[in-house]
This record gives sequence, structure tokens and C-alpha cells, in this order.
Amino acid sequence: MRKTVVIDVVGLSSSLIGKHTPFLEQYVRKHHLNTIQPMLPAVTTAVQSTYITGEWPAEHGIVGNGWYDHEDAEIKFWKQSNHLVQSEKIWDRARRMDPTFTVSKMFWWYNMYSSADYSVTPRPQYLSDGRKAPDCYAHPASLRDHLQEKLGTFPLFQFWGPGANIKSTQWIADASIETDKLYNPTLTLIYLPHLDYCLQKFGNDFTKISKELGEVDGVCKQLVEYYEGQGAQIIFLSEYGITDVSQPIHINRILRQEGLIAVREERGTELLDAGASKAFAVSDHQCRMCT
Repeated sequence: MRKTVVIDVVGLSSSLIGKHTPFLEQYVRKHHLNTIQPMLPAVTTAVQSTYITGEWPAEHGIVGNGWYDHEDAEIKFWKQSNHLVQSEKIWDRARRMDPTFTVSKMFWWYNMYSSADYSVTPRPQYLSDGRKAPDCYAHPASLRDHLQEKLGTFPLFQFWGPGANIKSTQWIADASIETDKLYNPTLTLIYLPHLDYCLQKFGNDFTKISKELGEVDGVCKQLVEYYEGQGAQIIFLSEYGITDVSQPIHINRILRQEGLIAVREERGTELLDAGASKAFAVSDHQCRMCT
């Protein structure tokens, strides 16, 4: 099977490819651009699971980045075990066709305890004094040590939250190349998160996101130049696009007015009491109803 690299540039849509992304604009001109049939929920874990299984959320079971656990009466987000994905992965099928087929899964979600040959994913250290230290999880475990010795500690706080910037995306790109040099996998899946937070904050305002577009464009160029040198077929894709909106719908306010939501007060602040509520909504890029 031909060596293939799939680069997931989260948040990238065709409307963003242009003068602020000169490399990607040129790359699209040389190749071709297709659109895919959209799916709901349009969030990272659900879309990625559909890509790697070929099944809809109703089959693979990943209905969002988080969902309500009725047994624990808790909303749980960003779980990491691959055992949650209930459908067969594309690389498992490929191995039946070719036992030499291998896969490197670089920061695509549900990466812990998967059947991927090589994988790296964010995994903080939770210390006894309550602090959270940046780190990552890898398979084989020695890969984590090798990458962090060569590239430095994975910049977790530049991956999530308000401090997100190009450093985490660059680390992932560098780690993907290093992993390829070590193992030469048949299929490599690479997740580049950089556009996600700036688009959530600023929408499609080019006066505010042009720098970020240029930065991720540079990382894409680095990856393409390396993998083309390895004779690989390269596929760029995204999970969803982010568009501007002007009128929010406050679902939980409506549900509270109807007496369906229970809250508790802690230190003068109201918190949702999910287990005591008859219905509530969980917001995660888009809104879904949980009952």
C-alpha cells in the first residue's frame, strides 16, 4: 500500500484559503478540492471517529466531545480511551489486507489504548498538590521519552485554552516527522489544532486571524515538503468550519424557566446540578439536548 499522510487542520474551510495562506492556496491549485457530506455533531471527537471508521456516530458511539453519563450523573468531556469507539478502525481492515501495514496516530483523539502501532496524545500530569503539569502519552511508551528529550516537553498549555498558539501545532508537526523517521508507518494521521481557538474567539475576521492563518500555513508547508520527499500521498482535511453568528439561543435559560433545571449554590455561585435536572443542554461548539 502507498504511504499516506492525512493532515487534519481543524477549523480550516475553503473560505480561509487565500492570500493569508499562500502555500495552501498554491497546493489546492496544483491538486484538487472536494467537499464532504456534513455530519452532526460537527465536533472533533465525533468527526474524527467517523473519518477513521467510516461509520456515523449512531454506529461508532461518539456523539460529542462530551456527554452525560447517566450512571455517574456527570457530564464527562474529552475522555481518552479508544475503547469508547465501538466500530472497527480503517487500519485494522488494512492489516487484514496487508499484515505489514502500520499506522502512526499523532494527536487524533481517542488515542490511548488504541490498536495504532505508534501514537502520541495530550496527557497532563495531575500532581498530589492539585497542580497540572504539561505532558503527553505515547505508544510505545519509549516514544514519549524520545520525543520530549528531542523536542522539549509537549506544550500542553499552548494546546488548550486561552494560551493556545502555534507552539503546540509546531511540536506536533515536528513529532510527526520524528516518528516517521523512526518507524516509517504506512499511514500517518496528524492533528493540527492551531486555528480552533482563534476562530472561536474572532470568527472569520481576517484583521484578527491573518497571523494565525499564516502560521499554520507555514507548518503545512513544512509537513508537505518532508512527506513529499518520502513519496507519500498527502490528504488535507478538516472536521468543521466555524462561521459568524449574531443571535445566541440560551437553551438552559429557557429550560430553567420551565422548571426543568436544578442548581446548587457554592460560594455565591450557581452551578448546574445535572443529576437533579429533568433536562439540560451541554454546549460544545454547538448545542445538543441531554435528558
